[in-house]
Amino acid sequence: MLDTATKIQKPTTPEEVRAIVAEAGAKARHIEVIGGGTKRAIGAMDPVDLVVSTQRLDRIVDYAPDELVLTAQPGVRLSDVEKLVAARGQMLAFEPPRWTRLIGSRGEPTLGGVLAANLSGPRRIRAGAARDHFLGFEAVSGRGEVFKAGGKVVKNVTGYDLMKLMAGSWGTLAILTEVTIKVLPAPRTQTTLMLFGLPDVRAAEAMAIAMNGPFEVSGAAHLPGFAAHARPLKAEMATTALRLEGFEASVAARAEALAAALKGYGRIEALDSDLSREFWGQIREVEAFAGDPRPLWRLSLPPATGWRGPHGLPGDALYDWAGGLAWLLTDEPAAKVRAVTRGLGGHALCLRGAPAFGPREGALGALQDRVKAAFDPLGVLNPGRMEGAP
Repeated sequence: MLDTATKIQKPTTPEEVRAIVAEAGAKARHIEVIGGGTKRAIGAMDPVDLVVSTQRLDRIVDYAPDELVLTAQPGVRLSDVEKLVAARGQMLAFEPPRWTRLIGSRGEPTLGGVLAANLSGPRRIRAGAARDHFLGFEAVSGRGEVFKAGGKVVKNVTGYDLMKLMAGSWGTLAILTEVTIKVLPAPRTQTTLMLFGLPDVRAAEAMAIAMNGPFEVSGAAHLPGFAAHARPLKAEMATTALRLEGFEASVAARAEALAAALKGYGRIEALDSDLSREFWGQIREVEAFAGDPRPLWRLSLPPATGWRGPHGLPGDALYDWAGGLAWLLTDEPAAKVRAVTRGLGGHALCLRGAPAFGPREGALGALQDRVKAAFDPLGVLNPGRMEGAP
């Protein structure tokens, strides 16, 4: 873990990053890589000799609203990027979460950190994950070598799709020094249809109808009763929520059609645009589970069977991504949580209360080791960050 005396370096140019990494490799030193530092609690770091922060690599390099493309250095604050594109009626469609209250962190997330962790919010079911909006980058590998991948125009992105590899690598392969992302037009309005009191199985059925129909649903979540009690819902029972976005006439027509398709699932109410935004902001940040001391798990599961995971584990569950993501509060042993999740074809990440990542086993573990050896053979960057435990 990081000692308070560990030196923190804040390079201002890609060349400074390269020099720091090259020197660390030559002297067998280990580096912790951070952006805003808001996700440092996730993953078990081995001891390091210095910390490299990208916070001073914080320049917007290019923003072309007409081309829906933005290029920036990794240390630019996520909030600054969102404000910049919102002023032109655009958005980061993958709806990146902060999780500040959820994991008790401070500071402001950076664009590079969001991409390195591949963090995506409720709109992932329609717009894709962070990695799907990651068009290109420049970086310094653990070898101290500068390399590039992708491009600034989607049709120019050729060769190996290293963006998918960097997204979710948590800084263990390279330090990003520049990133290019796709932005999209923001919806004019939105509404959320709510169904009440459905057990998990019936909620899964309702979400499947919504997702498989012509309704263009951009958010599908199911909350237990205690979570639905908070604002803006103030419900007294489990609540299933379905978001529709777009132009006002289109949203109204799709909402009417979806309500008709779900008439067999009980009473339906609708949130207006402002309350809908507030509600999905809380889903994105998992606010309902923020103050609970129990271990918190993020289970990525096949939507068709996702609701079964928490049913094999005592605790409280909140479903997002139409059942493809389950947030679970449970005191069950980590090995059992991971085993149940694997049995359903998914994987588990623990955000607090147990080791974040599972053991690296079999063919997948061997592949991870080969990738790490190719980019960072000396183990300079974020040592131990993604090492798992049973």
